[in-house]
Amino acid sequence: MEESVGLLQQIKESFGLKEVDVRTYSPLTLAYIGDAVYDVIFRTAVVAQGNAPVNKLHHKTIRYVKAPAQAALIESIMDELTPEEEAVYKRGRNAKPYTMAKNATMGEYKKATGLEALIGYFYLTDRMERALQLIQIGLHNIEEAGKGS
Repeated sequence: MEESVGLLQQIKESFGLKEVDVRTYSPLTLAYIGDAVYDVIFRTAVVAQGNAPVNKLHHKTIRYVKAPAQAALIESIMDELTPEEEAVYKRGRNAKPYTMAKNATMGEYKKATGLEALIGYFYLTDRMERALQLIQIGLHNIEEAGKGS
């Protein structure tokens, strides 16, 4: 049976990229790539629900990727994080942002940046299974909390 190569490895091979110690990246660099990866995860999930006008797809996706939703997700999974993962999240959360999200408080924006840094870290260390696991747990926890209100 042939072992599948992940997207990260394919990109590295295609572009001849060298290995870099992810711990040398700033938390905002991790958040930069994590933002894109997080967006792709939810765009993929929304598109898999069926063909629809792009505007409708966009509106479904932004419910998950806007800063308040990301803040709620990370809050719902904090107890699931390992000490290493929590440290990466906190580095991202505590980084000084250069911009501010529209329709979000500074607290939500910082938590969202921390989540994006964590997702970026998972992506760059080829641990997307863990990222997806945590996102699934977070979505489940948020859904369960919503049923109680």
